[in-house]
Amino acid sequence: MAVEVKICGITDEEAMDAAIEAGADYVGLVFYPPSPRAVTAERAAELVEFTPAEILKVGLFVDPDDATLDTVLTQVRLDLLQLHGTETPERIEAIRLEYGLPVMKVISVASAEDLAAAEPFLAVTDRLLFDAKPPQGATLPGGNAVSFDWTILKGRKWGVPWMLAGGLTPANVAEAVRISGAGAVDVSSGVESAPGVKDADKIRAFIKAARGR
Repeated sequence: MAVEVKICGITDEEAMDAAIEAGADYVGLVFYPPSPRAVTAERAAELVEFTPAEILKVGLFVDPDDATLDTVLTQVRLDLLQLHGTETPERIEAIRLEYGLPVMKVISVASAEDLAAAEPFLAVTDRLLFDAKPPQGATLPGGNAVSFDWTILKGRKWGVPWMLAGGLTPANVAEAVRISGAGAVDVSSGVESAPGVKDADKIRAFIKAARGR
């Protein structure tokens, strides 16, 4: 089965077109203002307007309140909510019930011990995303071009689908998939020419490499 690929942090039509044409399974839109990849609800609505239905539109949020979710979800057609903050299982369950959308919870990982943090979320999330813990002093929860030891994921099962992120690039994603056993990968800074600026050639190369072509 082909590895699924998510291109996250899309901010313009060129990047969206490149992701679609290269065969991305997911496209990610960041609703976290401190990020250089952040978009407004209005801009996101424009970007997803002509995105094919089979490509899942993912909204990335960091500890969102209901007002933030309301603003985005009344304007943007999303298929999956990615929660990248300190959300509790109770909060995630409430969001799923309120908005009727599946949720992917991000687990920050630096060592094998960090994987245990996924356990409380298994009953309330539809997917997990294992991302590298931000380096000390980092201001963003993700997109920091940092990876972790992929061997700690090999052979692990959680009962829900999971995705690998953190420092992935066209040069290392094939190895990351081979070592970790990931069935899905997520990239943001690894396909950029500058923070928040996606590179169409890198997007194509990443997707090709992830699928071993």
